[in-house]
Amino acid sequence: MIKALAGVGLLLLVTRPVAAALPGGIEDAALRQAAVASFPEYLDLLALPNESSRTADMAANADWLVKAFEKRGFRASQFENHGKPVVFADYPSHSAKAKTVLFYMHFDGQPVIPGQWMQANPWGPVVKRRGPDGAFAEVDRALLLDPKFDPELRVFARSASDDKAPIMMLLASLDLLKQTAISPAVHLKVILDSEEEVNSPGIGAVIAAHKPELAADALVIIDGPTHPSGLPTVVFGNRGLSTFRLTVFGARSPLHSGHYGNYSPNPAQRLAVLLASMKGDDGRVTIPGYYDRTKLSDADLASLREVGDDEVALRKRLGIAEADHVAGSYQEDLQYPSLNVRGLASGAVGEKVTGVVPSTATAEIDIRTTTEADAAYLLPLVRHHIEAQGYHILDHDPTDEERALYPKLIRFTLTQPLQLAARQEMESPIGQWATSALASAFQVGAKPVTPVRLRLMGATLPTHEIVAPLQQPFVLVPVVNGDNNQHSYDENLRMGNYLTGMRSIIGLITTPFAPR
Repeated sequence: MIKALAGVGLLLLVTRPVAAALPGGIEDAALRQAAVASFPEYLDLLALPNESSRTADMAANADWLVKAFEKRGFRASQFENHGKPVVFADYPSHSAKAKTVLFYMHFDGQPVIPGQWMQANPWGPVVKRRGPDGAFAEVDRALLLDPKFDPELRVFARSASDDKAPIMMLLASLDLLKQTAISPAVHLKVILDSEEEVNSPGIGAVIAAHKPELAADALVIIDGPTHPSGLPTVVFGNRGLSTFRLTVFGARSPLHSGHYGNYSPNPAQRLAVLLASMKGDDGRVTIPGYYDRTKLSDADLASLREVGDDEVALRKRLGIAEADHVAGSYQEDLQYPSLNVRGLASGAVGEKVTGVVPSTATAEIDIRTTTEADAAYLLPLVRHHIEAQGYHILDHDPTDEERALYPKLIRFTLTQPLQLAARQEMESPIGQWATSALASAFQVGAKPVTPVRLRLMGATLPTHEIVAPLQQPFVLVPVVNGDNNQHSYDENLRMGNYLTGMRSIIGLITTPFAPR
């Protein structure tokens, strides 16, 4: 079904505006006008620096958001979180029978290296258009103020897509509903995280302290990119995250490579060999038992095949000739735990390189876990594998006695709080509601536009940390473009996705949640 509709989805959702009327008879022209009216606020929000380590900046973002939600009639407040407030907003339904839906988004962003960006300031949003050569060039911001704006225009700034755009899409959607005298069909609650990009270390305590305010019948997490087809997307889970640092030790200090190059073991070389022992050239983790707990049923495999990814186009977009061969397809690969080397350091490179045998070599590793294979299962496998390669594992830098006793020394350090994976059954009541809500918002004439349904998102969100204490069924609804460069430089939002994102949100908040 998805393969058959993928071309239709691209035509309707990406190339030109969707012509379908929204619930309540809202026309596409009104949707565009509401979006355009919200763009100045969107650009103002992007102009606020939002690295979560900077408490003053995060407080300024929280203050701005409280005012923006209060402007729309929400009761908004801030939950204390070690100087990085979590924002909460409440918009009761006019119907006493309406179920409550809690929406989660975040307003912090990844750190930036300004020199990498093709603009003067990563928090100075600029509007760009792709030229015939495929490169983006800056254009006048005023182009966004035309209700007939080109949906291929993009806004470039940190958090343009991840995750400030969905927040503004929600606010613009509420503006549109008010203008058309349509009331939400659910009691709407919103929680905005200030530390998602650093594994949300405070969210658990915030949830525990404010359980009555956060009580709801369902949880919707809005984050991440839609399916490449452009079709509306529902996701039923996400992988967890564990990060650690490996430091291999050589001599006490760097040594002249001419005098000691054939004598003192090189920790960079040893680390390279160790990392190579963990994964094969095909990308599969070779640590014994790593994939043993992941068992996909026939129904799971059928749902993954139904997604119908164009993997030729995906590899072209990524700029790779061949993908790893972990499982057999992109969607199936994401169902398994990963092991990723995200950074390496030893000695120096480029102009500052010197003729030495380095004294240490370090690798930063992240593991994306699953509900079946969590960190409690995977990390001991990793440690046992390291020991099997002849290493003595430390939790500190080696002492002189340890240097004399053990030929191969490595320090193993967990670097961030663990985040657990979470998954919801695809045929659950909340899944049926979300699928129906998105279908109603995108239906064109008599043709149903069936949302893409994904068993698992490869990325990590604090879903488990929210769901476990609140005991709420959940789904994830991504709304931004897949080529948005999130977590990297030149992050951007395709403005056509602002419109389709509003459609998704309007569909969700105007469809009664009635679990059976």
